[in-house]
Amino acid sequence: MLKVQNIDVYYGKIHAIKDISFEVKKGEVVTLIGANGAGKTTILKTLSKVLKPSSGSIFLKGEDIKNVAPHKMIEMGMAHAPEGRRIFAQMTVLENLEMGAFIRKENKSEFDKDMESIFARFPRLKERRKQIAGTLSGGEQQMLAIGRALMSRPEILLMDEPSMGLAPILVDEIFKIIEDINKAGTTILLVEQNANRALQIANRAYVLETGKIVADGDAKELLNKDEIKKAYLGG
Repeated sequence: MLKVQNIDVYYGKIHAIKDISFEVKKGEVVTLIGANGAGKTTILKTLSKVLKPSSGSIFLKGEDIKNVAPHKMIEMGMAHAPEGRRIFAQMTVLENLEMGAFIRKENKSEFDKDMESIFARFPRLKERRKQIAGTLSGGEQQMLAIGRALMSRPEILLMDEPSMGLAPILVDEIFKIIEDINKAGTTILLVEQNANRALQIANRAYVLETGKIVADGDAKELLNKDEIKKAYLGG
């Protein structure tokens, strides 16, 4: 589904991502874990074309996306639920969800079907569909950000810190939602500060330190490695 080969990314003179390579296979949940500043969000921004790598290649479904415009990534099947939710705060919940489907050309019945699917997955959004999005709770805003991304019918969903700032009971709910989305057929690349929970639901994982991948493998195996526990899981 996604293949990254030897990419380097700079912020001015700062070498943020250093010769990184990884892949995400169709149907997987793959997680990127690491401390703050390790480069996780930078990688997602690079994949969605917000940032441009100085070198290396990125392939989506076998196609080199080097010269693809950022807005075309959604048409190619990639959606991004960014860090901090980034909802349209002055729009209603319904308008936010409609914005997620702005590229779609199907008839209204298909659109309505997907909207009902989102409301079935997130009943609170249905209850608040006419509410201004900026007045929602943090958990509701996160659900809206995910729902908006799903309205584009992505084949692969990039998720950046979906549990950030949420109460523990909502964290459980968000991770259950991620699992359900994946089981429904969407491939997921997950960046998550809660490394323990991310490794529990992922198939595979990559560990980043200061812009480099320092470990990778089966998520459950990494979850039980002493050095990973000590560095990232509080063990």
